Amino acid sequence: MSARTAINWPQTGILVVLVGIIYALWSTPVVYPLKMLVVFFHELSHGLAAMLTGGEILRIELDSRQGGLCVTRGGWRFVITSAGYIGSMLWGGVILVAAARTRYDRQIMGVLGAILLLAALLWVRPFISFALMFVLLTGLAMVAAARWLGEKGNDLLLRLIGLTSCLYAIVDIKSDALDRDIPGSDAYVIADSIPLMSGWMVGAVWIVISVVATLGFLWFAARGGDPGGETGSKSASA
Repeated sequence: MSARTAINWPQTGILVVLVGIIYALWSTPVVYPLKMLVVFFHELSHGLAAMLTGGEILRIELDSRQGGLCVTRGGWRFVITSAGYIGSMLWGGVILVAAARTRYDRQIMGVLGAILLLAALLWVRPFISFALMFVLLTGLAMVAAARWLGEKGNDLLLRLIGLTSCLYAIVDIKSDALDRDIPGSDAYVIADSIPLMSGWMVGAVWIVISVVATLGFLWFAARGGDPGGETGSKSASA
């Protein structure tokens, strides 16, 4: 087994510890900002799916009770509706793997901050709202972290963001589609357009996809690199 594909046990240990910390603090104010960030990723994913299928984003709203809304026009409704849960999981997985397998933690954090600031200016509404304040402050905090926080600090934050996003996507699907089958939820809307399908059936499919994808992201994150986020073998220098 090559160095690139072998399990990096220090890396794996860090991921296990971080998952444990997130789980232990899940219902506390400590994880709340991360959850709200995932809600933003969820709504932004709806909007990006609309844009990629020929539509546009009209506005994005966030509620302090961990709710959100993305209003779009045009595009492929099936793809747009499906993009929320799956999209937030993909955001988390890509962020996690990028943090664990590359040396570009500060750059990644800066790009994420820029995305939040741009989205806040273009789509987050109303102008005087919790949503705009949260997205702007979070974006500014990310840009500041990229500028002044070291590589290891950014690496840790990115891992926390990535893991929380993956876990929250699974928990959110379970809550909306399996536990309650809420009318108006993404799963309910999809099921309403497919004969013989129910919200919990759509949710079950999404749960399976999300769990498999999350395990895949964790597998990639746990291989290669080092706990500080560096990858590849280092050549000896004189």
